[in-house]
Amino acid sequence: MKRPMTPRGYATLRSELMKLKAMRPELARAIEVARGHGDLSENGDYDAAKEKSGMTEAKIRDIEARLAMAEVIDPRKLGEPSRVVFGASVKIEDIDSGDQRVISIYGAEESDIEKGWISFEAPLGKALIGKEIGDVVKVPLPTGAREYEVVEIFVLYAETTESVSD
Repeated sequence: MKRPMTPRGYATLRSELMKLKAMRPELARAIEVARGHGDLSENGDYDAAKEKSGMTEAKIRDIEARLAMAEVIDPRKLGEPSRVVFGASVKIEDIDSGDQRVISIYGAEESDIEKGWISFEAPLGKALIGKEIGDVVKVPLPTGAREYEVVEIFVLYAETTESVSD
């Protein structure tokens, strides 16, 4: 199943993958140096180097799988959406308090609550997808259900300096 991701999210994962792959020679050298310290059965340096190498390889495989499953969706190509979709930004108003805030709907890998970036799989993201201006959504939260009105839908996308094709 393909997983939606913005070009920024894809580029971030690719960058992390390249950094991890660049670590391979250094990790191999650390294993060789530790192997030269003698008896492998009691060699803590060797065990630590092998464990770090194994964890790095597992992370490389995980990122490669996520990139292979990525469906890159560029929010800049959305135009002005009439409904909340992946990549859109939404101004919502809390029905009880009247507080307004802007959130952007992205993939799980890109979620950053401090920046207002939420996953389309999060309760609020799920509730908002497909809604139009004026719709009210009820979101189940650990502290109790909250209601939000969709006030505005637009594209607000922070670009990345990296290219998807790198």
